[in-house]
Amino acid sequence: MKYSFFLLRLCLLLSFAFLTSCSPSGKADTAFYYWKQSFSLAQPQQEVLEKVAAHKLYLRFFDIKWNTKENRAYPEAVINFTQKISAWQVTPVIFITNQTFEKLTLQGIDSLAEHTQRLLSKLSTDQQLNYQQVQFDCDWSLGTKDKYFHFLKTFKAISNKSLEATIRLHQIKYQIRTGVPPVDRGILMFYNMGKISAKPDDPNSIYNSNDAANYISHLPKYLLPLDIALPLFSWSIHIRHGQVIQVYGKIGKSIVSDVNNFEVTTNKDVFKARRSFFIEGVYIKAGDLFKLEETDKTLLVQAAEQLAKHLSKDEKRTIIYYEIGNFDPNIFKAKDLLEVSARF
Repeated sequence: MKYSFFLLRLCLLLSFAFLTSCSPSGKADTAFYYWKQSFSLAQPQQEVLEKVAAHKLYLRFFDIKWNTKENRAYPEAVINFTQKISAWQVTPVIFITNQTFEKLTLQGIDSLAEHTQRLLSKLSTDQQLNYQQVQFDCDWSLGTKDKYFHFLKTFKAISNKSLEATIRLHQIKYQIRTGVPPVDRGILMFYNMGKISAKPDDPNSIYNSNDAANYISHLPKYLLPLDIALPLFSWSIHIRHGQVIQVYGKIGKSIVSDVNNFEVTTNKDVFKARRSFFIEGVYIKAGDLFKLEETDKTLLVQAAEQLAKHLSKDEKRTIIYYEIGNFDPNIFKAKDLLEVSARF
């Protein structure tokens, strides 16, 4: 009897140890991007921001693009605040097109850094925002890396802030050729890794493990500490006569599942228009195809498991979800995102 009791206790202890070892046990922080021009969070979004990320937000303040008419760099889509953000932990994010650095001279880059800091300072002062770091999003090229890196160095000297820069997968694999930006941290954009294709059977271009596998083995050698950006978004690819017409975030599953307008093809993620009509301001012609590429918990878990194998759990990092402005509480739950983040 005592022997049976001992065996029972042993089995229970082993089962507990097994379950504990299989449970995600990472120590990463969680945060969200917000990328719309007008800042306004609905109540469900505010709740998930508090529960999942403790109000940690990466907020796009403005874009910098090249104005061909005026032949100069110019800020666009400057954020309009309809809610106060001073109580939240906010990191300003600034998107800069690669074309901007293609066109600018070095002297122009110094001026751009000064104007960028001035606008960012004004916007943050108006919101009583005390920020510690700034993040820049630019998909630089071999021809613009020197100019972009010069901009980062100049901006850091002017602002006296910590800097972060977004990093694409190819910039991880070919870091010697593409260069490593002179910043304090990088943010690996672990999405948009495949080609947007008109072929119905081509893999998901937001994330697929085969494309990711070509790059992520190089992560341990990268010369910057990395935070990770993961996707929350879905979109549909509009295809006509074998050509991509456009990609729409606003035409999702609820629209293409309408049997009055669409029929499912042999591929469950591809829908064919039954007739010609307008919806969401888009003209859809009879016979057009919409290829639905979705992100859900299953995809996020797969991406996290694949990526975490190549990252040290000894390093504290932040998992940033893109983005909370279009967050759908019917698709993602707070606990789902916390479970994904815990894998890091």
